[in-house]
Amino acid sequence: MSYRIDGLQYANWSEKIFRQLRAGNVDAVHVTIAYHESFRETVLNFEKWNRWFEQYPDLIMKGQWASDIDTARETGRTAIFFGFQNPSPIEDDIGLVEILHTLGARFMQLTYNNQSLLATGCYEAEDAGITRMGRQVIKEMNRVGLVVDMSHSADRSTIEAAEISERPIAITHANPHDWAPALRNKRDDVIRAVTENGGMLGFSVYPHHLKDKSDCTLDSFCEMIARTAERYGVDHLGIGTDLCQDQPDSVVEWMRTGRWSKEIDFGEGSASAPGLPPMPHWFEDNRDFGNIENGLRATGLNKDEVAGIMGGNWYRFFAQNFVPQG
Repeated sequence: MSYRIDGLQYANWSEKIFRQLRAGNVDAVHVTIAYHESFRETVLNFEKWNRWFEQYPDLIMKGQWASDIDTARETGRTAIFFGFQNPSPIEDDIGLVEILHTLGARFMQLTYNNQSLLATGCYEAEDAGITRMGRQVIKEMNRVGLVVDMSHSADRSTIEAAEISERPIAITHANPHDWAPALRNKRDDVIRAVTENGGMLGFSVYPHHLKDKSDCTLDSFCEMIARTAERYGVDHLGIGTDLCQDQPDSVVEWMRTGRWSKEIDFGEGSASAPGLPPMPHWFEDNRDFGNIENGLRATGLNKDEVAGIMGGNWYRFFAQNFVPQG
């Protein structure tokens, strides 16, 4: 059986969801544990997960290395890998990059929509590219094995990150802009820069990133993946659902605004519907990964190509990029 690895989720975690992960045979998932948190607040989130690992040892385990995915499979569990959607956990201290990797972080976005100390977010009018600190932080991330994630970053910043980074980077959860012209979806030159440098693109099922949004069909989604494979190579593609299951509207507002604004930033949503949109009927929770796998087979992709997209490519990427250099 091939791997099933999800490149990103931000669910309201519970025993119910952990059991759905197992029912869906999900071997590993990259979990967001920081959006706007400080270092100390992020440490508290690590603590919360440590309690869950204690409470549900038959369902989940902490993932730090690709080999942990094999351990999870052998013991009927899901390996949980940690990441940040914002560089706020390192504050303005480059030394915290190594500390956070030691605690278990494996991905860090350089921006979340806005300008950060490191790069420009995709909602800013002007993209100044990677900052002076950003160059230093990328170098340090490369050294310790913390993957550069540019899912919410602007075009120039993403292309520069792919070129500056000595190790492959990732867009863990987004889709091609020419299929669904959402602000956060990625244009051809961006995807090309990431994949030509060995990086990964994880396809998102978050409705605002889909063609026809919640009404997107499985056929449309899987055909888009097949065409993307033809253009950039199947080895650089995976799934990054961006599943935000069971999150209340208050958390969605906090995701988008943090503490930086007094106003609600509806982002890619609409002012009349600030919460999470309904998921497409073919992917409502982790039990539905089989629908994507079957849909990919129906496009004509062969068995090995489908296995790569469903998790094999992420496995290889994890194995190569989580370990420290040298």
